[in-house]
Amino acid sequence: MPARLIEDELSILQRCRRGSREAFESVVKCYMKDSYNIALGLVGSRDDALELSQEAFYRAFKNIKHLKAGRKFFPWFYQILRNLCFSHLRKRRLRQTSRLPEVEGQEFTAAPGDWFQPEVVADRNEMKDCVWKAIGQLSEKHREVIILRHFRDMPYQQIAENLFCSTGTVMSRLYHARKNLKEILETEKGGQHNDL
Repeated sequence: MPARLIEDELSILQRCRRGSREAFESVVKCYMKDSYNIALGLVGSRDDALELSQEAFYRAFKNIKHLKAGRKFFPWFYQILRNLCFSHLRKRRLRQTSRLPEVEGQEFTAAPGDWFQPEVVADRNEMKDCVWKAIGQLSEKHREVIILRHFRDMPYQQIAENLFCSTGTVMSRLYHARKNLKEILETEKGGQHNDL
C-alpha cells in the first residue's frame, strides 16, 4: 500500500500544480517504490518496470494540472501507470511470459531448517516460477487485481478507487482471477496445485 506523504497531500499537490519540482519530488519519493513494484508485477521485467514507472511520473508531472483539486494523487497516477504498462504489453505481445521476476518482499523462502537442503530450495524455486508464469498468462484485468491485492496488499476499497469501479467488481475480478490462476497451475503441473 502506498506510503503517506509527510505533509498534507492537498497542499503538496497545490504546489505541484504551480510547477514546484521540489513538491513533486516528495510525491515521487513517497510513491516510487509502489509504482515500480506494481509495474514489475504487471510487465514482468525489472528494466521495463523501472522505465515505465519513471515515464509515468514524468507524464504525471507534465499533466498534474489535470488532477482535480481535492482528488488523491495515487488513484489518478495509477491510471497513468497501468495504461503505460498495458500499452507496453500490447506492443511487445508479452501475453505469456516464461518467467516473471520476484516482487520485492514476496519471495517463496525455505523454512530455517530447510536452508541447506537443495531439493527443498529447488522445489520452492520451481513453485515460484510456476506461479509467476501462471500470473503472466492471466488477462490484464485479472493480473492487475492479483498484483494489487496479493502483492501490494491493498484493501478492496483502495483497489476499487484505483480502478474506478465498485468493490463488488473488484471482488468478482479477484474471484475469477484466482479461479483462472488455479486452472492454469493445475494444467501446468498436472493437478498438483489444488490448494489455491
